[in-house]
Amino acid sequence: MQERWVEFMQDVLITIHENIRDLKERRAFADPEEHAYIEAKLLAYYEILSTLRSSAAEFKIPRDQIGL
Repeated sequence: MQERWVEFMQDVLITIHENIRDLKERRAFADPEEHAYIEAKLLAYYEILSTLRSSAAEFKIPRDQIGL
């Protein structure tokens, strides 16, 4: 069961990183009106990653084990 949780977390993190990459690419070609929306989404994704890193440290989970 533990292996499935690791796979689950890795899948979630891959999706988050892909979304960040997509937003960064989109930001380069976005209209000025879209920039605030894109920046807010990026900030939210970075906050999620930060929370996951903090929790992993608290639970003594090696960051590289789940892709953080």
